[in-house]
Amino acid sequence: MFLVTVDGSETSLAVVPEAAEVAKKFNANITVVQVMTLDPYIANEYMAHGQTNQLIERARNYILENLETAKAKFKEQGVDVEVKLLEGENIAKAVAHATEELQSDLVIVSSHGRSGFKKLLIGSVAQSLLTAVKVPVLIVKHA
Repeated sequence: MFLVTVDGSETSLAVVPEAAEVAKKFNANITVVQVMTLDPYIANEYMAHGQTNQLIERARNYILENLETAKAKFKEQGVDVEVKLLEGENIAKAVAHATEELQSDLVIVSSHGRSGFKKLLIGSVAQSLLTAVKVPVLIVKHA
């Protein structure tokens, strides 16, 4: 099973054709995930007691829409996928946990391909995943 990460951006969705092709070649199932990052100060009651608020629900709905968009793009490529909304304070850790929980064999992620100062300012989820997950990571670079 392959796990594909998205974030709602066009760059993250650009991974779909490549991920679909790899999945077809290996006859693998795909689960598409997006992480709802939870700031402990804003989401304290939710994290501790499950008490939601408007901000959390708006974020959840936005992510569910993103996941459905990704699912439709995979369908256009002839691949049916499962989708899963993940939650956590850290994207890489949430994906690593899902990788273990779902027994994924590969994580596929898209990267903006930023370097130098831009990478320093923005950070790199793809880079974080390389060290956080215990399975191979396929990074599809898009400029």
